[in-house]
Amino acid sequence: MQNHGSEGKCPVMHGGMTSSTSDKRANQDWWPGNLNLNILHQHDRKSNPMDPNFSYTEAFKSLDYEALKKDLHALMTDSQDWWPADYGHYGPFFIRMTWHAAGTYRIGDGRGGAGTGAQRFAPLNSWPDNGNLDKARRLLWPVKQKYGNKISWADLLVLTGIVAIESMGGPVFGFGGGRPDIWHPEDDIYWGAEDEWLGDNRYGDTRQDLENPLAAVQMGLIYVNPQGPNDNPDPLLSAQDIRETFARMAMNDEETVALTAGGHTFGKAHGAGDADLVGAEPEGASIEEQGFGWTNAHGSGKGRDTITSGIEGAWTANPTQWDNGYFEMLFKYEESWTLEKSPFGAHQWTPANQDESDMAPDPEDPSVRVPTMMTTADMAMIRDPEYRKISKRFHDNPEELSEAFSRAWFKLLHRDMGPKSRYLGPDVPDEEFIWQDPVDQGPTGYDVKALKGAIKSSGLSVAEMVETAWASASTFRGSDNRGGANGARIRLSPQKDWDGNKPAQLSKVLGVLEPLAAAHGASVADTIVLAGCAGIEMASGVDVPFSPGRGDATQEHTDAASFAYLEPVSCGFRNYLKQNYAVMPEEMMLDKAQLL
Repeated sequence: MQNHGSEGKCPVMHGGMTSSTSDKRANQDWWPGNLNLNILHQHDRKSNPMDPNFSYTEAFKSLDYEALKKDLHALMTDSQDWWPADYGHYGPFFIRMTWHAAGTYRIGDGRGGAGTGAQRFAPLNSWPDNGNLDKARRLLWPVKQKYGNKISWADLLVLTGIVAIESMGGPVFGFGGGRPDIWHPEDDIYWGAEDEWLGDNRYGDTRQDLENPLAAVQMGLIYVNPQGPNDNPDPLLSAQDIRETFARMAMNDEETVALTAGGHTFGKAHGAGDADLVGAEPEGASIEEQGFGWTNAHGSGKGRDTITSGIEGAWTANPTQWDNGYFEMLFKYEESWTLEKSPFGAHQWTPANQDESDMAPDPEDPSVRVPTMMTTADMAMIRDPEYRKISKRFHDNPEELSEAFSRAWFKLLHRDMGPKSRYLGPDVPDEEFIWQDPVDQGPTGYDVKALKGAIKSSGLSVAEMVETAWASASTFRGSDNRGGANGARIRLSPQKDWDGNKPAQLSKVLGVLEPLAAAHGASVADTIVLAGCAGIEMASGVDVPFSPGRGDATQEHTDAASFAYLEPVSCGFRNYLKQNYAVMPEEMMLDKAQLL
């Protein structure tokens, strides 16, 4: 096509706005104070390609699960020339894919995580920390095609990482399916205000003063910067970031060490050449890239020439085998770790005078041995006093590492799914965990009409009944399926003491409803909800439907520290604001509505 001189005007009359260039203003630019309601419109039926009557639960039940796992096992060693597997095994690559799909979860608002298959879409598909995972998902495409709608992308991204560990002899605890896919990018998740990759304008005065509800340390990272805070290779400062970030992702110190050690037992980091040789991420790449990004002009652009994180090398001598090599390396060379730079220019640690038997194989030629390395974040596992205690115990007791890793990995992949009752498939473990917020099934055979009559005659006001029912139910978060009326945790710590729940009034209402529940053979959870229904009926004269069956949780099965994140700080539905915030109450109400 010829270019005849200066830039011309639009040659057609449609006037459509098909780009987002700076000279085209959207309505939000003209009226920036207007509320953006997009988060309430996402994932509607129009954007979903599935039949309106499609049930993923039913589709999953028809899946030949064992055949799928067999195909995934075969995929692990079916190396493709267009993106060859390091050491002839894709296992480490797929573990990273799975970890990064799940690792976006944060406990602050329950958003992120592996529950929707969001890694397929922007911005996650183009985050710097997700470099080259576009190839991992493309490797999975033939498997997804074969099994179609019987397995969602969300479930496939998780199951593949579990099979990868299993295929390399690692410990696995189980798998629960049931994650339906979304079909366009998520609008509701706040990833930070930075306008450039790896920006960190999310901190206050200290590294612990990280903006809520964020967990990652920089824009575009899943967890922490492996080179250290802002590329400062200080293991003790790195430990501070790691502890804060993993806590915001619902992990304690032992789980953090187990996940780090277990994940870094496998595979290698990639930083074989200069950063300037790597092209744009998928969302920024040209159309002829066909959905791929990070095209690499260094050498072959793949295999031993791959550039991803910028750090270069394997952690252990056996990168496709589950063993205790991670801790053996850390402690054996404890006094000789030397700070160096990769060919990319990234900070990493290499042992001085490493024994050849401790070196790793070249990713393309197993007869060639190359030095191993550790990141600054890895060094934190033996430099931080608390992490060191745990690392030493795992080093001396490998079976404890296997157990701790399998459980922490299971938690990482399932933390955003809610109660165990939502899990599907034959590999769902029998054990129930406190982080699943367990609640037993409640009774259903009691006389609902008689209980409702007793509630209406109890002397409680309409406001007392309705406010208590709302307070009980409105803790629900659709983001990670936590909270809600089931379990009646409003009568337990910490919810019973939350300012927004009016503790004095709540105590009075529970003092009336709990004896009524016991007298009629109902759960307190059902009775609280039924009281809310009764209050609406008394106020409006309209019959309100009710379904029984909620159970009552115990304090023993309630993680008080974890539930503290569900405390309402703003609820426009009941005109409650705990204190003044930088965000407008109207925006907080929209956020609450979306979570509900």
